[in-house]
Amino acid sequence: MQKTIKIGIIDDNSFLIKAIKEKLSFFDDLQIKFTAIHGEDLLQKLAENHNVDVLLMDIEMPVLNGIEATKAVKNKFPQIKIIMLTVFDNDENIFNAIKAGADGYLLKEVDPKSLHQGIHETLNGGAAMNPSIALKTLKLLRNPIEFQNTTEVEEITLSPREVEVLEQLSKGLSYTIIAENLFLSPSTVRKHIENIYTKLQVHSKLEAVQKAKQNNII
Repeated sequence: MQKTIKIGIIDDNSFLIKAIKEKLSFFDDLQIKFTAIHGEDLLQKLAENHNVDVLLMDIEMPVLNGIEATKAVKNKFPQIKIIMLTVFDNDENIFNAIKAGADGYLLKEVDPKSLHQGIHETLNGGAAMNPSIALKTLKLLRNPIEFQNTTEVEEITLSPREVEVLEQLSKGLSYTIIAENLFLSPSTVRKHIENIYTKLQVHSKLEAVQKAKQNNII
């Protein structure tokens, strides 16, 4: 049985929310969990119920814009995927959205099939992007960057769930909050963390997070 993907739409324009809903209505595996009119509204709704897989986030919104909201959501609920869905394709917005933790960046003109595909790609660990956005992102990355210890990167394999736990751990969240965010028991979270320590050959949370970042795991 196909898993239903739970979606939140965040946009201050009710007409555009309706247009996005229409695009998603073609697909039986997508369920709109809620809509929000700005970032603050979104955070309140997530505080009540964060059982959502993907957020489709506008950028220009009052009270709390999409980039600020993305940063706030990723700090508290790093397991939730966020795809920016906007009319703005300028370099600054793309850079700031990715820096804030966005998992994808699509333009609102995207057709229903591409949007559906982008949601699945993002949930499977990819990054949904319009070709024009991908090109701009590549150009942004072509600035000289210092890579440290590239020769020392080890081959470490963590399960998707272990990576999720580690991402939550890197935010300084407690075992109880991690368990709540990932819908696990605290003892299961503890077991995952033990496995992470063993695989990474570390003995503390700080060491685990540092090593994971060095090896581009999180």
